Amino acid sequence: MISTSSTALAKCSCSRRRTSKTSVSHSQTCPAPWKGDLEAVVRVLAEKRWPWRLHATYDETIGRALDVFERVNRDIPLEGIHWFFDHAETVGERNLERIAQLGGGVAIQHRMAYQGEYFVERFGAKAAQRTPPFKRMLELGVPVGAGTDATRVASYDPWTSLHWLVTGETVGGTRLYPRENRLDRHKALELYTKANTWFSNEQGLKGQIAVGQLADFAVLSNDLFAVPDADIREIVSMLTVVDGRIVYGDGEFKSLDPDLPAPMPDWSPVNFGSRYWKEPERAAAMSAASLPCAVHRHQAVRQSPVGDNEAFWGALGCSCWAF
Repeated sequence: MISTSSTALAKCSCSRRRTSKTSVSHSQTCPAPWKGDLEAVVRVLAEKRWPWRLHATYDETIGRALDVFERVNRDIPLEGIHWFFDHAETVGERNLERIAQLGGGVAIQHRMAYQGEYFVERFGAKAAQRTPPFKRMLELGVPVGAGTDATRVASYDPWTSLHWLVTGETVGGTRLYPRENRLDRHKALELYTKANTWFSNEQGLKGQIAVGQLADFAVLSNDLFAVPDADIREIVSMLTVVDGRIVYGDGEFKSLDPDLPAPMPDWSPVNFGSRYWKEPERAAAMSAASLPCAVHRHQAVRQSPVGDNEAFWGALGCSCWAF
């Protein structure tokens, strides 16, 4: 994996700093030693037909990387290697066309579901309408896979991501995308299942409930195709099977739930009754049951109900754990 941020790609031997106003002229006038380094790595990968992924958020970064990829492609065709960009929130039309021409893909994550309001504040609502332009990627024939980038950027909960793809809304309720950059529920689910197999070179092996494919499936608490938009985020798995083996059970399948090894570290909330809770009140109550507060001497960390802004330490109760 080549993991490269826009900041790293913009580094050079001169003292000018990358800004939105100078990025183009900077790339044209400043020597970029990183290009030679990147080209050397990509040439080795291309010669061996090893796929790679490059993390890039900004269109400027993607354009610079594509300059290198196109140079390699003239000598070693990249088609069929299944290389791709991660993130690509601000990728532009021309660079999408270049990705398509080189046979690359884009793996998208729902970072904007959490950061959308900040993006709008900084760049404006119009710029946020295509962050990323996943509908246009599909129209151009670019392979697109969806994920969460958990847990560095967002929750690992896939239903928050599926809600974002379908509604175009942040978790705070801000509508980012017009209808032309949103997906129907079938397509959104496909990006999470069948479409992702392109990125791991496992087409036909998994991603569908079909004869001959791995037995990976989940029995859900609600029907994705029937619940209101707002309820997509509330869906949970009641039974999860991976390669034919039950790895999780709840509700009527609780008796099938396998024992888990003790999580590390020992103070993890998972050790006190919670794997993952969608309801903040329940999550706070469960995670607070671990140890008494060593500062204030009470037995549970959380002392006041969520929403009680006048209570000790404000709306979320005592925050001793954060000291």
